[in-house]
Amino acid sequence: MVTGLWGRIEQQDFRSRIRGTLLGAALGDALGAPLTGLSLDAIREAHGPDGLTGPAAAHGRRGRITAATQLTLFTVDGLIRAHVRRDTGAWHPPTDVHRAYRRWAATQHDWGPDERREDNGWLAREEWLYARRDPDRACLTGFGDDVLATLDRPKNPAARGAAAAARSAPFGLLVGWEPALVLQLSVECAAQSHGHPTAHLSAGALAVIVHGLTRGDSLDAAVQRTLGLLGARPGHQPVTDALQRAMSAVTQGPPGPDTVEALCPVKAAPDAPDIPVTPDASDVPVTPAASVPPVPPDASDALAVAVYCALVAEDVAHGLRLAVNHGGDSAAAGTLCGALLGALHGETALPPAWLAELEGRATLLELCDDFALEMTQGPTLHSPSASSPGWLARYPRG
Repeated sequence: MVTGLWGRIEQQDFRSRIRGTLLGAALGDALGAPLTGLSLDAIREAHGPDGLTGPAAAHGRRGRITAATQLTLFTVDGLIRAHVRRDTGAWHPPTDVHRAYRRWAATQHDWGPDERREDNGWLAREEWLYARRDPDRACLTGFGDDVLATLDRPKNPAARGAAAAARSAPFGLLVGWEPALVLQLSVECAAQSHGHPTAHLSAGALAVIVHGLTRGDSLDAAVQRTLGLLGARPGHQPVTDALQRAMSAVTQGPPGPDTVEALCPVKAAPDAPDIPVTPDASDVPVTPAASVPPVPPDASDALAVAVYCALVAEDVAHGLRLAVNHGGDSAAAGTLCGALLGALHGETALPPAWLAELEGRATLLELCDDFALEMTQGPTLHSPSASSPGWLARYPRG
């Protein structure tokens, strides 16, 4: 990105959208966390006919975030370091992001920051991050070693969940990149833990939509551009179908939990065998296909819910309430929806009472502002010939 293109107003708008995206995602994550694993009926039984209408306690108190927000923070850390390390002549963002995810993995088994690790930087020294908050198993196994996966050889190729998408909004904040490159980078980084095309293409789709919104596009235009880019990708159909379901649902009556629930269709297990019924063996019990347990909601379901709720939202709080009150992955859908609404409207549109209770808000704000500094003022902070010692202490080149 060319620093000269950034005027004061443009920088202020960009910083507001960064804060909106990351804080909005964290708010959606914290709002949806108490509903994890609950059906819509169970949500209504626990919270009333309107479902959950505001922050509730999860992991011990209101406003607590999950591993999705933890990983989002480390995604931003990795992207900043990628830009800093370019001064050395090394430029491979997937490597830097993967190293950041490895630092997150240490927070899931260490008691606290290890001062012997010279590459920790400031984020990995934040003690509050050393807590397990329902981490996705595919993330724990995917970031359990230093092996860098590729799209040809992804990790956990059967993993279809939304955890990779829930950490991918920061890729969309690379506004100086072309959308196709944003898609490629986010997909490659998602495949480090979630190798199924539905999972990593959902992550890429979320990033490209955020990218369009941060550049000032409407949500409809950002989704249409994303559909065009997805069409060339193998295995894109479930994600494409999910986005089209979300767009179509907008015209199918007033928004509500039942409409959102319909965006998460029940899927039969993909490898369920067909057992033929033989006429001369009617006394032998036969397992019908309908009795095969359904598979959990996948990443495309959370993406569909998030896009729909962002499209019909009266304001950020309304959109997030819609996004979490359903029987799917409430925390992931809330995270994705919050990122979209935050990128669209900026930080001042976020509900202040919810922000006041959000865990880690100071860390999130600090990282948002560092990202804005790096993207707009990077050459003044570091260069091949001279760099700010304080900046390199925060984001070591490694």
